[in-house]
Amino acid sequence: MSGPESSVDQTIKYREDCRNTIQLSPKIRYVGIINRFGRTLAGQLRKGVVPLFKPDEARNDFFLEATRIQLRKAFENSIGKTYYTLTENEKVKVLTIDKDDIFYYVTLDSDASGEETSRIIKLIRNSIYNKN
Repeated sequence: MSGPESSVDQTIKYREDCRNTIQLSPKIRYVGIINRFGRTLAGQLRKGVVPLFKPDEARNDFFLEATRIQLRKAFENSIGKTYYTLTENEKVKVLTIDKDDIFYYVTLDSDASGEETSRIIKLIRNSIYNKN
């Protein structure tokens, strides 16, 4: 397949990935798949969760994270590949996991324990990379 048909198929796959990922834990608020320019390819908000960002704030944060990931890649020869980043804020934890030319942008409830956060990271990484 090529062109728009494969693009539609890819979008469907991304949406399914978001739905499956958000079901991994009730502590996951949002899952988005973002391209290297910060554009949302698919996203899923947990049912009943009120977004913290306005749409323009979300776009800006996705762009910021995409830029940060691209800048970090410049150091991979020295320090190795980045598996994920975790930013803890007062109201939410933001997890980014890089995979090829996309990344998963996941927000977690701020009260997710360190143990639960580690479990979520492992589950998502296993799901993304099809590891068991």
